[in-house]
Amino acid sequence: MSVASKLESLLIEEFAPQFLTIDNESHMHSGPATESHFKVTLVSARFDGMRAVARHQAAYRSVAELMQNPIHALALHLYTEQEWQEKGQVSPASPTCRGGSKAS
Repeated sequence: MSVASKLESLLIEEFAPQFLTIDNESHMHSGPATESHFKVTLVSARFDGMRAVARHQAAYRSVAELMQNPIHALALHLYTEQEWQEKGQVSPASPTCRGGSKAS
């Protein structure tokens, strides 16, 4: 099973999302393109009444087994259904990597 598939499975199991995208952004970072850098956009009723920090803590707990290895970086965009609607159903773009061999 790919890292992205395992990540998806863990997030679906924990959050029963109304919307979920997982973008492998490894190609945007220095080194060989692998499954190590991901951007997650997740909309879940579970986030209703939760502060942003608590949402992130819950998400990181649910994927803890992947965070030591193989995932190096995980960008989380976590919304309630209402917040997702207010954002126009668009998550922010990821910044360009400036680390490692890509630094100028």
